[in-house]
Amino acid sequence: MKYLRDQDGLNQFGARLRQLRQQKGFTQEELAAKMDMEFSQIGRVERGRVNSSLSMVFALAKALEVDIRELFNFSEIDSE
Repeated sequence: MKYLRDQDGLNQFGARLRQLRQQKGFTQEELAAKMDMEFSQIGRVERGRVNSSLSMVFALAKALEVDIRELFNFSEIDSE
């Protein structure tokens, strides 16, 4: 089976993560500290450079204190 990478999906996820992070008033460094990870990883996710694991997505939702579905609500991107 060929490995598929949905770059558009990764870009949308990253944009939505950035939007939620900024709405919550967190810097990349602050969010990373809440998750006990390197802040550069948050930047890579926001830029669509990495394919996040499911466990990371759950951790992001928990750290941001949002329902996990909010991370996939791409219709909210740039609607503010």
